[in-house]
Amino acid sequence: MQNHLSDRVNSLSESATLAMTRRSRELKEAGIDVINLSIGEPDFNTPECIKDAAIEAISNNITHYPPVAGYNELRAAISKKFKQENNLDYSPDQIIVSGGAKQSITNTILCLINPGDEVLIPEPYWVSYPEMVKLAEGKSVYIPSTIENDFKVKPEDLKSKITSRSKVFLFSSPCNPSGTIYSKEELKALAEVVAEKDDLYIISDEIYEQINFNGKHESIAQFDFIKDRVITVNGVSKGFAMTGWRIGYIGAPKTVAQACNTLQGQYTSGTSSISQMAALKAIQTGPNTIAEMREMKQAFRERRDLVIKRLETIPGIKANIPEGAFYIFPDISSYFGKTDGLTVINDGMDLCFYLLDKARVALVPGSAFGSPEYIRISYAASAETLHRAFDRIESALAALK
Repeated sequence: MQNHLSDRVNSLSESATLAMTRRSRELKEAGIDVINLSIGEPDFNTPECIKDAAIEAISNNITHYPPVAGYNELRAAISKKFKQENNLDYSPDQIIVSGGAKQSITNTILCLINPGDEVLIPEPYWVSYPEMVKLAEGKSVYIPSTIENDFKVKPEDLKSKITSRSKVFLFSSPCNPSGTIYSKEELKALAEVVAEKDDLYIISDEIYEQINFNGKHESIAQFDFIKDRVITVNGVSKGFAMTGWRIGYIGAPKTVAQACNTLQGQYTSGTSSISQMAALKAIQTGPNTIAEMREMKQAFRERRDLVIKRLETIPGIKANIPEGAFYIFPDISSYFGKTDGLTVINDGMDLCFYLLDKARVALVPGSAFGSPEYIRISYAASAETLHRAFDRIESALAALK
């Protein structure tokens, strides 16, 4: 039956993060005590005021087909948010609401990329970026970075990868998996490189905007000389603990927004009416006004510091201090070639399965993000859970010689 499936779907890989989450869930269902540090979602519940808005929407029968691009009221709120919080001028007709930021990015890639077009992607990257490019029959071109420069690509790195087929520069800040945040000056320098090629667009994935430990978030679309070629992606999943509500959105040049509206209208139509009303409440209220969200951000900062301290006590692991999101992306390559007498660690995938088997802790190998010398650790778990996980990890790694 595999031969009957399309080449398109056969070319895709299962998300490594979702695969590890699935595997840990299966072990838990079998009665095994697994600590899952692979998942990419806040371990906090959606705030009550947002849930109340969804309940009110149901009571008011806002349960019919919504407009493909999203309710006008929500798009106007997003437009206002972009202006007030990010200094970005996107009118409501430049906003498209989708079923999560993942769909927002996929829509944009499918609307911009023809077969053979190149998408420039810094490493490490979110696992789904290359698969989205495959769907559009494009080619991913990777721009390496290392822990020594906090996983940031420099303008000259970007420039060296641009060819006549380059069509999109796709990146995230704050970054999943590294937690890297680009400063205003760094973004401007990258934008200046992109501006040199007049048919090169930027997709800026800013879904982790609100989980920023270093001050004000900066958007690359703020620069007048490049704003007409930037698609800004955001949503409510991470900043408002609303992963299951599935609401993402873009601000884009009108031609791109109209194209995404046409595309989305043919394969999903508008996203959940109830979720849109919940998102409207979240965006109109703002994360800094909601006590639960302020508490979540402070908890993530404390957990980051906890994990860094625990990693510092484990020989052979090198970690930087991420400025945002809720991940740490340490270099674990010093363990390659080591063994406990039964298992030989050849790469990050081996190490992750070793830790899942021996320590019962689920992590994600860096190879899923284009950086095989690393692993991703999610600290979206309580301090107590993190301490238990690192007690296990430290013991299991000590057995490798």
